[in-house]
Amino acid sequence: MKRRLLTVVSAILVLFVVASCGKKNGTDTGNGSDKKIVKYGKAAGPYTVLFEQAIIPILEKKGYKFEVVEFSDLLQNDTALNEGDIDVNVEQHTAYMNNFNESQKGNLVALTPIPTVPAGIFSSKHKSLNELKNGAKIAIPSDASNAARGYALLQKAGWIKLNENVEIAKATQKDIKENPHKLEIVEMDSSNIPRSLDDFDFAVIPGSIVYNAGIDASTVLLQENILPHLLLQVVVKKGNENSEWAKAIVEAYHSDEFKKYLDENNKGLWFVPENK
Repeated sequence: MKRRLLTVVSAILVLFVVASCGKKNGTDTGNGSDKKIVKYGKAAGPYTVLFEQAIIPILEKKGYKFEVVEFSDLLQNDTALNEGDIDVNVEQHTAYMNNFNESQKGNLVALTPIPTVPAGIFSSKHKSLNELKNGAKIAIPSDASNAARGYALLQKAGWIKLNENVEIAKATQKDIKENPHKLEIVEMDSSNIPRSLDDFDFAVIPGSIVYNAGIDASTVLLQENILPHLLLQVVVKKGNENSEWAKAIVEAYHSDEFKKYLDENNKGLWFVPENK
């Protein structure tokens, strides 16, 4: 009887220890505010590379560890973030995030602006904006947020004039008030623009796509003036913005160590927000 009782007690103790260990591990890797293992999403572009090269080393000194989850595009990245499969990504601006939240019923929030590569006008046929001819064929991104910045950039070049009442972040082809050069503006997936560059006279290409395609950024003919809603952001799911790990990421982007890294490595690629 004593032996049987001892066996039962021992089994209970083992279960208790296992449960305790599981709870402890859950605190480290789960969704707790003080967890030390953070999962980040990576699709493509320079922003996650910057995160890996400059931000993660800062946070590793504070005891954080990071796990990367790779995706083929930003939509998959955001979907995983919204579903809680990852904790953070750094590959979108506020305009894209807001569009995702609206179209996908998402709950993503932006924490802080980060260094951003501006969109620009490029060409494989022309070396100057002055070479524009009537009826020129222009490629711009097709997604709503980047299409709007494309139209804004064409207006900056003096090629079109938008309706003065339009919110620039929501500009579409329908908002073109004047098109004196009768430009043929073609909206297409931004990732396909570089390989189709020879089919167009000029093209508006987002900075991340310029980086991914290996285009020489110094060949840009005109860069955009980056508006606040187009600055890249650290993005998390709503409810995690006040977690200790999220605050630590924000602090790293604002740290002197990160500023020093940028001073030593920024070769004109990055536009750095004033809060840096």
